[in-house]
Amino acid sequence: MNIIVGVSDMKVSNDAEASLITYSLGSCIGVAIYDPVVRVGGLLHFMLPDSNLDKAKAEKNPYMFADTGIPVLFKSSYKLGAEKKRLRVVVVGGAQVLDQKGFFNIGKRNHMAVRKIFWKNKVMVDYEDVGGNVNRTIRVDIGNGDIWVKVSGQEYRKV
Repeated sequence: MNIIVGVSDMKVSNDAEASLITYSLGSCIGVAIYDPVVRVGGLLHFMLPDSNLDKAKAEKNPYMFADTGIPVLFKSSYKLGAEKKRLRVVVVGGAQVLDQKGFFNIGKRNHMAVRKIFWKNKVMVDYEDVGGNVNRTIRVDIGNGDIWVKVSGQEYRKV
């Protein structure tokens, strides 16, 4: 059963039949985590790097921003038994899709925000597919921990 993670959304699951999937990651970033011991996975699809841009929106929806969404993703997985030291972490997106001249650099700013948060919290990234100017899709299969990435115009590949 596919569980769709929309834009500015996050889901965590320990249902072996579930797959978490988010589509069309352009400048947005998808952060996938998976603990193979307890078979808990999570997926966050955030839009912007810093909640200081709009505190009211961040309070209403913390998944919109890297600095508020990433901590909720990890803490939600811990509630289901995951442990930080066992988590496999995959980062996808951060492209320059609508901003072809790089005026806003939202994709790059999103990627830098993730790296800064992970560095401060001693989180190692196992795989990332970021940048460029293509949309990506990411899927986490909870039962076996497989993480799949699809780049626009290509087939899914296991990462």
